[in-house]
Amino acid sequence: MSNVVLRPATAIRQLGLADYTTTWQQMQAFTAARNDETPDEIWLLEHPPVFTLGQAGKPEHILQRGDIPIVQIDRGGQVTYHGPGQLIAYTLFDLRRLGLGVRELVRRLENSVIAMLADYDIEAYGKVDAPGVYVRGSAGDEAKIAALGLRIRNGCCFHGLSLNVNMDLAPFGMINPCGYEGLRVAQLVDFGVNETPGGIAGKMADKILQQIN
Repeated sequence: MSNVVLRPATAIRQLGLADYTTTWQQMQAFTAARNDETPDEIWLLEHPPVFTLGQAGKPEHILQRGDIPIVQIDRGGQVTYHGPGQLIAYTLFDLRRLGLGVRELVRRLENSVIAMLADYDIEAYGKVDAPGVYVRGSAGDEAKIAALGLRIRNGCCFHGLSLNVNMDLAPFGMINPCGYEGLRVAQLVDFGVNETPGGIAGKMADKILQQIN
């Protein structure tokens, strides 16, 4: 007899432009209600402008307090910015069923972004000591193009990754992104890629699935 356990197919949901707090509460509710048979899901969306401050987030990393709301949340990490033109991929996975630890999941999510950027001839890389995906500009200067943050509850994760596609990057200048003073940020359009988050959402989901299957 085979000992292979078949996992239900991952559900892919494209949610468009969605309120941050509402979506966060929906992720919490989904994770609290799931059981061993609940299929994993990937939610693909954009958010209206919002700063999110992780569990370890220090308010001093918010340098300017403008009209953009600040939401204290339950993921790991420091402060980041979400806004229109940025692709969010929330990964609601049962890590026990996948046989993955948190660090391995982070590495695979980073690799999914790296693989997608490679399709556009953009060389990118991760860093062991600073989760996320990084690129280098024409002058060789490093910039962050994707951020990661997760919460694990009862062996299941939520939150996920954000990839800057074609957005207003100015609000990143109001914070120390991910807690790093002077950290530059980049986006796909900087490399001549004229896409929208919705246009590449399906490809992002495919790259994530390739990494976890």
